[in-house]
Order: sequence, then structure tokens, then C-alpha cells
Amino acid sequence: MSTRQDQAPSPPVGSRDDLVAWIAAGSKPRERWRIGTEHEKFLFQVDTLKPVPYGGPRGVRALMQSLIDRFGWLPIMEGDNIIALKRPDGEAGGTVSLEPGGQFELSGDPLTSVHEVCAETHAHLDQCLTAGSPLGIGLLGIGFAPHWALEDMPRMPKQRYGVMTRYMPQVGAHGLDMMYRTCTIQVNLDFADEADMVRKFRVSLALQPIATAIFACSPFAAGKPNGFLSLRSEVWRDTDRQRTGMLPFVFEPGMSFERYADYALDVPMYFVYRDGRYIDAAGASFRDFLAGKLPQLPGERPTLDDWSDHLTTLFPEVRMKRFLEMRGADGGRWRRICALPAFWAGLLYDQTALDAAWDLVKTWTAEERQSLRDAVPRTALRTPFRNTTVLEIARRALAISQAGLQARALRDGQGRDETRFLEPIDIILREGCTPAEELLMRYEGSWGHSTAPLFTEFAF
Repeated sequence: MSTRQDQAPSPPVGSRDDLVAWIAAGSKPRERWRIGTEHEKFLFQVDTLKPVPYGGPRGVRALMQSLIDRFGWLPIMEGDNIIALKRPDGEAGGTVSLEPGGQFELSGDPLTSVHEVCAETHAHLDQCLTAGSPLGIGLLGIGFAPHWALEDMPRMPKQRYGVMTRYMPQVGAHGLDMMYRTCTIQVNLDFADEADMVRKFRVSLALQPIATAIFACSPFAAGKPNGFLSLRSEVWRDTDRQRTGMLPFVFEPGMSFERYADYALDVPMYFVYRDGRYIDAAGASFRDFLAGKLPQLPGERPTLDDWSDHLTTLFPEVRMKRFLEMRGADGGRWRRICALPAFWAGLLYDQTALDAAWDLVKTWTAEERQSLRDAVPRTALRTPFRNTTVLEIARRALAISQAGLQARALRDGQGRDETRFLEPIDIILREGCTPAEELLMRYEGSWGHSTAPLFTEFAF
């Protein structure tokens, strides 16, 4: 989740049109399109396999301090607590932030190619392992905490998470599980204009359950199989239905920047950030805020930063801010961190591929899209659809993505294009076996019905 930093005040919002214009300002020409990747990892103590607390000599703060001391990261503070890290001005590397249960996230820079994304990922993981090893801290890429109960999870000292923790149980059964026990990989992609946004939004939203199936990697909870291949995805189905889901309106006539802004205005708020603190506004209306009627700040109208903050608290399967954010994949190992941006860039960043992907999904109904979303957490690639299966749809989507990356023709120093990063997906789809199913086979076989080997065999 985003980390707010104190800065010069942003302009006040004069009207709803300003909110629409803020989103539309994300439009940019093709030559400025970039790929941003965010990935979360669970931290664990290598000797006890327990989650890592914030404080103490082997805590999350100590890990962040080690990254500061060893690699020149700069702290982002909230009161006396380090809550995130950034690079010095002018240096690449993205931002490191903390999710509510101590999940360690890299929000990567907007980069030109998947080659650069993967290099950034390698550098980040190498630094984390170098800093974490002397502290006895390991990193695990998986979608759901494999044997930690909710009460086992530490609490990170970020004010906004306190607001969300109080509010979540009021609006869904699994909001706290989402906050404290899940990890994901996300990809951020650009659009040229409103028409391009609409086409990309529709294609990516329809295919998001397909990505969920391919990257399913959360089959354990409480140290045993949980009945799902992506429990992370299932948890989202009962988190807060006002701010999650498949957004049927995206496929309706008249979809636009304005239509998305209206949707966002109708999603209840979490908070307002003022003078270094988060004011609890959970459940309040941004429309009331726009009219100067927010009870917590009577007579005050929002700024554009408030609008930007609010958009980060919406959690649909694809989210729009000034770019489109793909949100359907479980956390996973480093090669899958590179594979997900390759998959989406291949589908969305070449016009011929985008048109082919639209042809693949354009006849799907809202009911069919929702049925896919509801089914894939449990059955993933084996989910039936019309006269075929998700596996076959995924294979068609992969072929389109491969062609799109070939057309992009962005090569590394060895002359290789970006299609090489799709190899993990190709293996999954050739074998018809998700990462979750691979883990389950080991659990039933060589692991002897234990999840403990996960922390050695599948840790970074």
C-alpha cells in the first residue's frame, strides 16, 4: 500500500471535473509508456519460522536500518518509526514499504522494459538477503501465510493501518486476513488516452482471473491445505465489496475517466492525512468532503492529494489511478515476479496483441466474468468455461503475449527479447500445474504433510 510523505500542499479541488482531470492527466504517448512492478514478501525468522516483529534486534526496523547502512537507502518516518525507504534523489531503485503484517514490498520504478524490471527485482532481493542474513531473517514468496494465525501476525506502526484494522471487520469477513496474511505481485501499465484506457481496462479486467489461475500460490493455512489454490484471491471475495471486485460498469457503454471517478466517489473513505497524522474518516463520503461537509473536517474541502490517497484505498481486480494496476496474482518466487509484467506488457503494449486479446474476451458476459472470478481461487486452471477450460484460455493469452513482446523487440545486451521472461508461465501451462499444485504434491510426498520445508526449499 502507498506510503504518504509530507510535502508541499497540493491544489484544492474546485469541482468534480478536477478529479476527472487528475486521472486523465495520466495519459501519455506510447514512447513514454512504462512498466512498474510491486511485489510483497513474507519475512520470517529462519530459526523459528515465526513472522518477524517490527522492533527488536532481529525485527523489521533492524532490517530496514541495515538496508540504510549497507546500501544507502533513506528512511521515511512516521513519528519515531521507520515505515518505508526511498533512494536518494536521482537514484533508481523504487521504494521499500511495509504492509500491515510486516510484508516487505518493493514498489519499483516505472521502467522501459521487462529486462530492467527483472534487474531491479534481482538487486532488491540481493540487498534484502544480504541485510537480512546476519539478522536471521528470511523472505518467502507465496500468496498467503502458510501456517501463521491472524493473532500471530505482527502489527506495523503505520497510522493508516490502524484505521483500516478498526474498519475492516465492519464490511467483510476476511479484511484482516487480507491485510495481515496475504502477499501479491502487481503490475502498473500506462494508457495513451481515454479510448486506449477503456480497451486496456476491459481486456485486463476480463483476463485478471486467468492471471490469478496461472499464478495461484496460496494452498496452505494453519500448516495444512486450505481447500483453495489461491486463498489470497478467495479472501478478497469477502473483504469489502464496495471497493473490490470485477467492476461490471467498465464494460458498459459510456465507460470513461468520468465514469471511474464517479465510482471512486461512491466508495467510502478510510482517512484524511493532515499534518503528519491520519484522521479516521472510515465510512464517510468523498462526495460530502467535496461539498465541504466531511464531519471530521467541517467546512474544509479536499486537495488533489486527498483524491490520490482515496484512489489508493480502492481494491478492484484492476485499479486505475494515473495508470492501470493489475491486482490478480499471488506472491511468488523471483522468476514469477519477472513473468507477470512480461505477461501483461505483451498483452497490452502492442496494438495487434491488444486487439487479439480483446477478440478473446469481448463476447464474455458480466455473469461469465464473475463466475470465473468466483471459481478460480479453488480450481485455477481446471476451471471450466463455456466449452473449454481456463487452462486453454491461458494458453491462448500466453501466445498473444508472446507475439506482443516479440513485436516490441526490446532486447538485452545478449540480444534476447522480453519473451524469455514468460518461460515460467510456459512451463506452468505446458504441464497444466500451478505453483500451488506443485506445493501440494510436495506436501503430500517428500514433505511428509509439513509446511516447514517450504521455508527452506522455496524461500528467496
